[in-house]
Amino acid sequence: MEFNDFKVLLVDDEPDVLEFMKYNLEKEGFWVYTASNGQDGIHLAQKIKPHLIVLDLMMPKMDGITACRELRAMPDFKSTLITFLTARDEDYSQIAGFEVGADDYITKPIKPKVLVSRIKGLMRRLETKETPTVVKVGDIEIDRERYIVKTKTEELTLPKKEFELLMLLASKPGRVFKREEILSRVWGNDTIVGDRTIDVHIRKLREKIGDDCFKTIKGIGYKFDA
Repeated sequence: MEFNDFKVLLVDDEPDVLEFMKYNLEKEGFWVYTASNGQDGIHLAQKIKPHLIVLDLMMPKMDGITACRELRAMPDFKSTLITFLTARDEDYSQIAGFEVGADDYITKPIKPKVLVSRIKGLMRRLETKETPTVVKVGDIEIDRERYIVKTKTEELTLPKKEFELLMLLASKPGRVFKREEILSRVWGNDTIVGDRTIDVHIRKLREKIGDDCFKTIKGIGYKFDA
């Protein structure tokens, strides 16, 4: 799943907090929806079916604990990721949140990098639930846990970044991944690497897996053809 496929519902009665979180998550490419209380949050969740719901604890009409409990009682939200916003050191709130089915909590005040990091971490957790351990694309089998790739003729153990690049491209055969997206998703925004880094890793993958699997789209990026 890509960031621009990932829907986040933010539920908080403080407009400034909603605006802050929405801005920082949309900047990363997430689809973001907002509600100002638990009751409206549930109604909106039923319409948009978000992948992740962020609930503040104290809200008018319906608090976060009650909203989480009601959501978990609905079949559509049994496995939806839910995280709470809690004040720092409110251990009792965190315990109450976990007891009604929360997956995580984020403490206030929220720093932009921490917020994005926690959301991305939850997204990876969802990907782990949804994605099988072994993925088959054409004649290639990719073992996500062992970093092993099987072709028609051999079994390969790839270095971490080569494997992650292959997994990204092979996740959607035929789709063109732009260079900036590849750098962001494989190397991360906080890591400074040269523009030739992608080209070098693609060349190594071509040597190991086959030149025909990887297509260069000049001036844009790369795609994987099974």
